[in-house]
This record gives sequence, C-alpha cells and structure tokens, in this order.
Amino acid sequence: MFTGIVECLGTLLGRRVDAIEVEAAAAFISVLGDGESVCVNGVCLTVRARTHRGFIAELSRETAERTTLGRLPTGARVNLERALPANGRLDGHLVLGHVDTMGRIKELRAQRGGWALVIAYPADYAPYVVDKGCVCVDGISLTPYDVTRASFRCAIVPATYEATNLKRSVVGGAVNLEFDVVAKYVKRRMEHVPPH
Repeated sequence: MFTGIVECLGTLLGRRVDAIEVEAAAAFISVLGDGESVCVNGVCLTVRARTHRGFIAELSRETAERTTLGRLPTGARVNLERALPANGRLDGHLVLGHVDTMGRIKELRAQRGGWALVIAYPADYAPYVVDKGCVCVDGISLTPYDVTRASFRCAIVPATYEATNLKRSVVGGAVNLEFDVVAKYVKRRMEHVPPH
C-alpha cells in the first residue's frame, strides 16, 4: 500500500519483456530491498534486484499492456514511492498501485499559486470520481473537482509540480489512473445487494 506522496523521481533506463530498470537516487535505493513493493508512476511493482544505479522491477505482460509502463520511452522520468510501513504516516490517501485505466492530460497550465491540471478519462469510471474525493494520477495523490463524465480538474501546488514528473508532462500525454478503493467496493456492493 502507498500514499500517493512521491518520494523522488527516477529515470527509466530500459525495458525487457518481463522487467524494467529504473535509475534512482542513492538514498532511495539504499532502503529498497529485493522482493519489496515499489510504486512506479502509480504502478505497484516488485523489486527483482538493486543495481549500482537503481533497481530492476518485475513487469508482467498484463501490467505492460494496461499501464503506461509498457510504452514509456527510455529516459522518461517516473514518480517513485516505497510501500507505506504499518506504523507510517498517511499523508495522501490509500493507494494500492493497482491501476484502473489510463487517462490523458487535456490541460496543464500555470495559474495563480500553482498549476491547473485537467485529465480526460473513460466514462465507465465516472462513478468513482467525485468532487473533493481522491484520485491517483501517475502515483500522485490528487483531489479532483469540476468532475464530469469525461474529465476532472486538479489544482497542483508548486511543491507537487517540482517534486514529480508533472513538470515534464505534455498535453495529450497518457497517465495511469487509480480511483478510490472504497468507492469501488461500495459500487460493487450496491450492484449486488440482494432484493428484499
């Protein structure tokens, strides 16, 4: 489990059929163990091995096809977060690292006090997006507003913009989206309530 608070940026060094290699800061690598979970652009992966420059993580075919990790170019900057310890502080929101779908950046522009980010997403996921709820975009815990069945808006504060790969994002770029796990369970339960 993660929080959506990005710890540092990494760089995609390469991709194999079943793994990716990521360069990361020495301080991040030093506390990362083989077999641990790590969140890469919002995707929970398992560390296969540490290297002198970073780490190698398992990448299943399913994950490569359903997330941006299967199409990111070498050199792309990625958001990194280690798993939340049981006694850790939950600063963002509960993030599983299980990507629901991909969205597209419709708008990213400077505004007073930060930036405005608008994400387009498939209408099938509209029941999970609510004003002032929570959403994870490429591993970043954000608060959606101006929600429609096709898009939502988020305010990006300078600290988030500087510490994440949003600084290098472009309009039209794909992003990984994970919606609130509580909303998903509630919706499933409501769909399967036995008749009275």
